[in-house]
Amino acid sequence: MAHTKAKGSTKLGRESESKRLGVKRSDGQAVNPGEVVIRQRGTKYHPGTNVKMGADDTIYALIKGTVKFATKKKMKYDGSRKTIKVVSVLPIL
Repeated sequence: MAHTKAKGSTKLGRESESKRLGVKRSDGQAVNPGEVVIRQRGTKYHPGTNVKMGADDTIYALIKGTVKFATKKKMKYDGSRKTIKVVSVLPIL
């Protein structure tokens, strides 16, 4: 005999699906136009040349080429500097 009465509710269904965020193409890998390079929340990586950032902060390629990661120093409004990560796509020659 069951010990829980049939009351029409469940204890399952509270877990959300994972969003599959992260780097999709590594440094030196070839990409085509429109391919996703990075899926992220917020700007952990900033867009460089030949890439654009979508409304959900996804960085995607604009041209056919190879992915290049770099760091650069960015000046903040108070005069201090911080190091940011920049992703670009270099054209194939």
